[in-house]
Amino acid sequence: MPLDPSAVGATGDVRTISWTSKDALLYAVGIGAGQHELAFTTENTKDTPQVVYPTFAVVAGSGTASPGKSAMSQIGSFNFALLVHGSQAITLARPIPVEATATVQDKVVAMYDKGKAAVVVTENEVRLESGELLWTTRSSAFIRGEGGWGGDRGPSGPQNEPPADTAPDHEVTLQTSPDQAFVYRLSGDRNPLHTDPSFAALGGFDRPILHGLCTYGFTGRALLAALCENDVTRFHHIEGRFSSPVLPGDALTIRAWRTGDGEAVFTTSVGDRTVIDQGLVRFT
Repeated sequence: MPLDPSAVGATGDVRTISWTSKDALLYAVGIGAGQHELAFTTENTKDTPQVVYPTFAVVAGSGTASPGKSAMSQIGSFNFALLVHGSQAITLARPIPVEATATVQDKVVAMYDKGKAAVVVTENEVRLESGELLWTTRSSAFIRGEGGWGGDRGPSGPQNEPPADTAPDHEVTLQTSPDQAFVYRLSGDRNPLHTDPSFAALGGFDRPILHGLCTYGFTGRALLAALCENDVTRFHHIEGRFSSPVLPGDALTIRAWRTGDGEAVFTTSVGDRTVIDQGLVRFT
């Protein structure tokens, strides 16, 4: 069956997830960290306790969830080759533990009819077993060919735009590897869109594209360094929209404009093409 708009409001079961120090280390390498970020990429460097990148929230516990249905599983059927990640937000209640067992529950909060496509918005809440909130996430999935039921088109228009004709306060370029997707996928997203040329072709791509959340991780890594001096206790929120695909091997330029006390807007670009826009980060 096609997408079911009545699934808005559906909640998934409360499930248990867990992650280890090794999972956090693998994620750090998957978003390009290495010898210059030893607190994130090693667990045994002298006088350097391991810490976790805030954007690890999007993959923490991948593949470990206890049995139960997710909210996303209740939205109906569609062709996964036609799904791309639309946007992603993370709000942290505290730094992510190096290892933990936690509970997660998701909810479908919106479904928008874009005519020739649909956008499905979900939220996730992750808590320690004690009940302490760790983080919440909000994401949207853009699914081509699934619109047209006459529903609400959803919000549109400018959001989190950089100041016009103003140079960014911070700018950094990070290089992805041609094989970046092969490392990043080991953190949980094995979608062949990112590694299998024939599957990528079904989605209309000339070759496999980089995971949007890998680009997001590179971006968060750059912002954490520029705005918080890699102090994870100062990083509280990040959001952005995936506006154009990235190919493994592309160089990512992250630009941030401080717009207020503890707030900045940002973009991520490949050359003169913006690949993440509507970016907002909050920090102290």
